[in-house]
Amino acid sequence: MATTDVTSPVTGSVWKLECKEGQQVSEDDVLMILESMKMEIPVTAAASGTVEGLTIAEGTAVDEDAVLCVIRS
Repeated sequence: MATTDVTSPVTGSVWKLECKEGQQVSEDDVLMILESMKMEIPVTAAASGTVEGLTIAEGTAVDEDAVLCVIRS
C-alpha cells in the first residue's frame, strides 16, 4: 500500500475540515480549507484512498509544509 502525505501549502490555520479519519476520498477531493491572510485556501487529495493520521482540528495553526494527514491507497 502506498501513502501520500498531505501538506500545508501555506502558514495559516485550519478554517474548516471537509474530511474525517478513515474516510474514503478521491483524487482532487477537498480535504480541508486553510485560512491565511484572510484568504481561504483549499487543500485537496493528491491521490485516492483512505484518510489517516488526521490529528488537526478546526482552528489549529499550521506551518507551511506541515503534514496535515496521510492518504493510504
